[in-house]
Amino acid sequence: MKLIVVGGGIAGLAAAHRAVEYARERGRPLTLTLLEAAPRLGGTIQTERHDGFVVECGPDSFLSEKPWALALCRRLGVEGRLVGTNDRMRRSFVVFGGRLHPLPDGFQLLAPARFGPFLRSRLFSWQGKLRMGLDLVLPRGGERDESLGAFVRRRLGREALERVAQPMVAGIYTADPDELSLAATMPRFLELERKDRSIILSMWRAARRAPAAGGESSGARWSLFVTFADGMEECIQILAARLPQESIRLKERVIEVTRHGARWRVVTAAGSALSADAVILAPEAHQVARMLRYLDPALAHLLEEIPYASSATVTFAHRRADIGHPLDGFGFVVPQVEGRPIIACTFSSVKYPGRAPAGHELLRVFMGGAMNEAVLDRPDGELVEIARAQLAELLGVRGEPLFVRLCRYPRAMPQYHVGHLHRVEAIEQCLRHHSGLALVGGAYRGVGISDCVRCGEEAAVRLIDAAAPAEDYESSGS
Repeated sequence: MKLIVVGGGIAGLAAAHRAVEYARERGRPLTLTLLEAAPRLGGTIQTERHDGFVVECGPDSFLSEKPWALALCRRLGVEGRLVGTNDRMRRSFVVFGGRLHPLPDGFQLLAPARFGPFLRSRLFSWQGKLRMGLDLVLPRGGERDESLGAFVRRRLGREALERVAQPMVAGIYTADPDELSLAATMPRFLELERKDRSIILSMWRAARRAPAAGGESSGARWSLFVTFADGMEECIQILAARLPQESIRLKERVIEVTRHGARWRVVTAAGSALSADAVILAPEAHQVARMLRYLDPALAHLLEEIPYASSATVTFAHRRADIGHPLDGFGFVVPQVEGRPIIACTFSSVKYPGRAPAGHELLRVFMGGAMNEAVLDRPDGELVEIARAQLAELLGVRGEPLFVRLCRYPRAMPQYHVGHLHRVEAIEQCLRHHSGLALVGGAYRGVGISDCVRCGEEAAVRLIDAAAPAEDYESSGS
């Protein structure tokens, strides 16, 4: 079987690795070609090192509660290279009224699971707390897909949305909560409402059960967020090293994918045409749409309809003595109603070990997203100065940074708007007419690294299994 994987980000690499692994397990011959348009593998995952600092240009971790990335690390034999977060500093802040307020202990993204810390918090007014408490008596909502913003307003009120849910969601999806599909992004909360009616009551019950259910479970040793000791690009390097080196072709931009009889034809910008039995496409949905515009215009149109947001990060290295705030947490998020030009900041050297030399700190500022993309029209120097001014005001940062690293991500974050799952189902229906073709990546059923690993690996297994009957027939000499 000849397989072409287009795109060398985490989804494409996971697909390519699983294809090689699975073909070997089944004793099936496989010729793999991985085409990547950029001069390097990894996509948005990129780690840089400067004088003892470890700087993440893209994602800094993956979720351990979603099992697929962790399972891949175990199969690769590199679980020992993983590190978790600093549990002593396990809390986050929300900017409100120009100050950093700790998120109440036990607050789980949208709602409180513990009453005491929530009632004592100064992040919410008493009117806001009482409105959130109405969740305990409100009836269930409808079954239709609704936006996360509408859901939170309906169940918990305006303050819960503006002061917590919106900034937390912006930090994860760089999205507008009034556009974001709850069913596609946080179906857990829909299930809580359907099961227990009250979100708060359901989370409170789960929190009471958690100590008994936790303890020495197999997943207990890992924190919620996990990374590699030398940065996330370590994962990319390990995966690439496990592939046949002749299979990797960099600076090969694919412009067209078509069908010729029983075979697939992949054309690159350099003019070369490759033939394959199966193709896995891992770039962004709008890029894939251009590749498939002649093969299936309806499918290409559906892919083009998936919106994307742009963002940027600015990382600063500072001496600890230059920072007034104690940095006693993982970072802070900024509600849109605060009217600030940044959406979040991670205290990278606090969150993970080994990110900065002793006596120094690494701060990573996030900008842009669906609700504030206009700021990204500014030149690099202005973005840096904007971020510096915000850190000076909110964290008391003074003095010149030891270095600054700015990274831009144009149209890199897919937006799961209301109706997203229906669109994905329509895309999958189109794909049923194109045997040997698979689409993988963060545009479809999960934006996280673990989600990308899952869809890449599943696509590889599915395509190899589908090709097996024909291969077995041919090898039998019939």
